Amino acid sequence: MVTFNNIRTIRELASVISRQIEADESEIVSLLQDRNYLIKLGLTQETCIGIFLPDTYEFWWTTSAEQFIQRMYREYGKFWNRERRKKAGTIGLSPMEVITLASIVDEETVMKEEEPVIAGVYLNRLKKGIRLQADPTIKFANGDMSITRILKKHLTIDSPYNTYRYGGLPPGPIRIPSLSAIKAVLDYQRHDYLYMCARPDFSGYHAFARTLEQHNVNARAYRKALDSRKIFN
Repeated sequence: MVTFNNIRTIRELASVISRQIEADESEIVSLLQDRNYLIKLGLTQETCIGIFLPDTYEFWWTTSAEQFIQRMYREYGKFWNRERRKKAGTIGLSPMEVITLASIVDEETVMKEEEPVIAGVYLNRLKKGIRLQADPTIKFANGDMSITRILKKHLTIDSPYNTYRYGGLPPGPIRIPSLSAIKAVLDYQRHDYLYMCARPDFSGYHAFARTLEQHNVNARAYRKALDSRKIFN
């Protein structure tokens, strides 16, 4: 029984899998960095992480790296059945775009009940042509998911993952999203919020806003809370 969840990178995935079956860690990474191999699957180096759905699967111990990837590709195809593809189409996204947005939602909150609300915020922004301005994508673009405070210097990076600089979704997922985050995107909460900011009580919840004016009030309160705790980077 092979289980994986809460995975951010291909290397992390390969490490976890190679401890559970015979597949070699370096071979998994190598295949998922091989552009020609990925093209055959209709994937890119940016999107390939999106086919791995966190769950528990049954494998033979002797499963090779390629056999593991092929199995996960088939499981991805099964997951995206007619009903889920229809839901994705209704909100104007492809399956991989749903995965990409879900990966951002996953990085935004640990509060599962907030996921559909956050998904709704981002979908509202996409529909209106407003840049996502998602802080997790900035952390990803800077190669440091441990950043606790996004500063102006972080926003200057020229990366397609910089959703403050470029419109639309980034070119691929920024992590392997949870199944709950994927569901949150497909069944997002309908509302008219366009902004969100972490609450200053550090509860893990967010303050949502319909207008930029209200968002600025929320953002100032959160920055003040960060300053009081001497969190400057």
